Amino acid sequence: MNLNAHRPWITPLVIGIFGLMAITGSLMFFHLDTGLNQSAHEWLGWALVAGVVLHVVLNVKAFKRHLTNTTGRWVLGACTAVLALSFVPLGGEVGGKPPFAAPVQALARAPLTKVADVAGLSVTEVRARLSAAGVANQSNTQSIQDLVGSDMGNQMRTLGKVFTANDASTTR
Repeated sequence: MNLNAHRPWITPLVIGIFGLMAITGSLMFFHLDTGLNQSAHEWLGWALVAGVVLHVVLNVKAFKRHLTNTTGRWVLGACTAVLALSFVPLGGEVGGKPPFAAPVQALARAPLTKVADVAGLSVTEVRARLSAAGVANQSNTQSIQDLVGSDMGNQMRTLGKVFTANDASTTR
């Protein structure tokens, strides 16, 4: 396959997907992501990987040239070291998880009656908020984990629907 014939779209693909990744990643970093930002970031990251591989194949001579000079080797070595360090658990993490994981998971395993107590709401209000968020629930003894599964991200988003900003003004 002659990739040179595809050169007009491969490099613009890498540029465009990089822009998308930079913007969605920045939004996620500052917790400003909405809608499909996170899903787009996660899934279109694969398009970036494919585009970069194609770009490297198209420019293999230049890529090799970067590996022969000292600066290029140092930059790639530093990036490799940062990648390796990213797998080292931080001191505040317990068992490789962030410090907030254990309380979130404990609350997610608690029955809705306990979640209501912690939220300062009636169980009826908790169930109504879950229903409004599209989470089907049948009984007060179910937990958030029973309702949305074991993925902590889903559990946190669901708990966020229960603990809304107007909780301070809500009384039983």
